[in-house]
Amino acid sequence: MLYLLILNMNDKIQLEKKREISSDIPNLYRVYLINDDYTTMDFVVHILMTIFGKSKIEATKIMLHVHRNGKGLAGIYTKEIAETKVHEVEKLARINGFPLKCIIERDDR
Repeated sequence: MLYLLILNMNDKIQLEKKREISSDIPNLYRVYLINDDYTTMDFVVHILMTIFGKSKIEATKIMLHVHRNGKGLAGIYTKEIAETKVHEVEKLARINGFPLKCIIERDDR
């Protein structure tokens, strides 16, 4: 609880009890796709479009970044959503016979 001292029009002080509103911002996590030698570029684009909601152009840019740099940012989410995205990526990859890995890292910005 938060207590406020209020000076009213008659110069009388009153004490009011207010419920404190939490301003905590949840921690965010970065979801990265990790490059491998077996997952096709088309499948990575498909993952980025279906799981991460990227356009074909944006998905292609991210896929090329993953291919050239070893990992690429797919999105930034709260922890629970990030963990769900990782699970969805790896499950869909296994169903399709690919070893695609996805990791999360805390976004400390």
